[in-house]
Amino acid sequence: MLAACSPRPPIENTEDGLVDPAVWRGRQVEYLERSTSKLHPVVPESLMAHLMRAEADPDFRFDATSIGVDDWADTFAKLDEHRDTSDFDLMRLWVIWHDHRDQLDPELASAMRQRLLDFRYWYTDPAPKSGPDHKWFWSENHKLIIHTMEYLAGRDLAQEKFTITGWDGGQHADRGRRFVTEWLDEKARHGFTEWHSDVYYPEDIQSLLLLAEHAEPDIADRARTMLDVMFLDLAIHQLDGNNGVTHGRSYMKDKHRASEQNVHDIVHFLYGSPGDYRPWADFTTLLLAGTDGYRLPVVHDRIAHSPRTFTDVERMNVPLDPSAEVTDAPSAPPGTSFDDLDSIPFWWERGAMGAWQVAPLTLRAVKEHDLTNTDLFAPYGQLTSLGATPAATQHVARALQCQLNPGLMVQVDTVTHRTPHAMLSSAQDYRAGCLAYQVHAWQATLGPDAVVFTTHPQNEDRGHWEDADRYWNGSASLPRVAQHDSTLISVYSPGYPNGENDTNYLPMTHAFFPTEHFDEVERHEGWTLARKGDGYVALWSWRPTTWAPVAKNPAGLTEPYDLIAEGGATNVWVTEIGDADTYDGFDDFKNKVTARTPQVSETPSEGETSENGVSEFEVDYVSPRGGTLSWGTVPKKFTIDGEPRTLPGSRMTNPFVTVESGDDVWRISEAGASLELDLMTGRREPAS
Repeated sequence: MLAACSPRPPIENTEDGLVDPAVWRGRQVEYLERSTSKLHPVVPESLMAHLMRAEADPDFRFDATSIGVDDWADTFAKLDEHRDTSDFDLMRLWVIWHDHRDQLDPELASAMRQRLLDFRYWYTDPAPKSGPDHKWFWSENHKLIIHTMEYLAGRDLAQEKFTITGWDGGQHADRGRRFVTEWLDEKARHGFTEWHSDVYYPEDIQSLLLLAEHAEPDIADRARTMLDVMFLDLAIHQLDGNNGVTHGRSYMKDKHRASEQNVHDIVHFLYGSPGDYRPWADFTTLLLAGTDGYRLPVVHDRIAHSPRTFTDVERMNVPLDPSAEVTDAPSAPPGTSFDDLDSIPFWWERGAMGAWQVAPLTLRAVKEHDLTNTDLFAPYGQLTSLGATPAATQHVARALQCQLNPGLMVQVDTVTHRTPHAMLSSAQDYRAGCLAYQVHAWQATLGPDAVVFTTHPQNEDRGHWEDADRYWNGSASLPRVAQHDSTLISVYSPGYPNGENDTNYLPMTHAFFPTEHFDEVERHEGWTLARKGDGYVALWSWRPTTWAPVAKNPAGLTEPYDLIAEGGATNVWVTEIGDADTYDGFDDFKNKVTARTPQVSETPSEGETSENGVSEFEVDYVSPRGGTLSWGTVPKKFTIDGEPRTLPGSRMTNPFVTVESGDDVWRISEAGASLELDLMTGRREPAS
């Protein structure tokens, strides 16, 4: 226990720029020992951990033949019924079958092999005879998992006939390899669709680790460099192990504290962050513990532990504006199309099926591939049966663009300011006013559990933080956010009227501010200020705020944590972070932040009120360290001391690396360590 909680010694530089093999192996052995304290026969990760340790440690005895087909009944049923996320299960099944099938009960090994043959690997394949296929093929993480599994399973069973297509495994391997290559090309060019996702980055990492370990050399090399990019993201955007940044996709379960994030054990394995591993076997971390195909670059560890205060600015994904005026021939980004059915995976990965530019193509694809009998596309069957013309569909989609695209993910600029004691991160002016189920617009982080963020809720607090509960997940309307280093202004003003069912919202905004996880919390004239160690945060609301009564909650919080601003769905929140290195103590921070009250001007739209409609805001705030900041919902630029702020528009800009969008070569350096990556060739070596 003492070893787990003690900080790791600094990582020494090596000739190849990667963590020393003996040090890396020590981490792997430690994790395998910790994840095999108890066997859970029905949990694939538990079986996998025991098999991996038995293979690596001659003194560890484990008889896998004690686990039979019945133990896997639920997993097999999910695969046989083509349920959503069954591709996650297939990946675990493949690892166990590929690496350990000779140690398994023969009947279990045979059942696993059959599921690899029976799986439907793409939505254009013939429909299964057993019933509808409800899998979501198209999101960034699902695409890579499915393509990776098709490639690896097809290669393993190259001469076997696959059930759905009738193809042999070699044909499936060829298609899977082609799609994996396209995925790697796209991410090298555009970055990630599910940016900084604490939930779904692990799914990508799992596939990339399998490719680095098992793919042909050219694919394996490229998988390693893409892992370097993802692990760089985690190094930059962690504070005390908390991946507390804006996320393209996240859930309240993950973002309320570090120990619940899906990336938690990965960050702990890579960077020795405070705390301990969670008390169960994590699939991604198991793959890290078992891989011979990947070691972390030393420079990544230096960045994760850098004492610098710095700002990181990134741009990812492609532009698409569903609010633009409808035209006959909208222009698509290079290499894509709004007319070609082959572009469907590109646009549906971005949740753009309801954007007017894509809507006619969506209806064609739904009809051609008979998707209306699936859970996910059943609503589209009503549209196709009504015979709506493409033009009519586009105009309806344009008019309802804020309500129809809760999962839309388009080009985003993210800003993260990190000091040794505090971090502030946000997505800049991202789809402001529109419904977004899983976007985490901004967060201030002072430690593993000391976090602050706001949302506009769709429903009352239900006392649980499940994915469909939209009290904390995402926003009924996203705020218009602008950040300058340690200061952030977020303006809420819904871009659509309050409706019913999925398009309703509450006449309030609120902040997650778990008081018991801070050392001090004070209120002062609209400001709520807190200290955690040497980190400070201040949050101001234009509307008066009160603490909600403490309700039953999954985190077990017993002191106030829900700061409510009632009176309307519109509001302005201002956030400032600081620390003991930039202020002369917490009192100095409080005095300087509260010395100036933000100035807010509201103009409700004609015929509307701020309680239930669209308003225009202008905000001016004099930051103690950032100057005079001006922002709002009217079409003007974010200004700093009267000068418009211009973002670089680069893929990534920070003190460690500057990469233009579309660049293949990344040169990363910090504290005497360096790395040069070529994302197209897979070359990785110390930078010259």
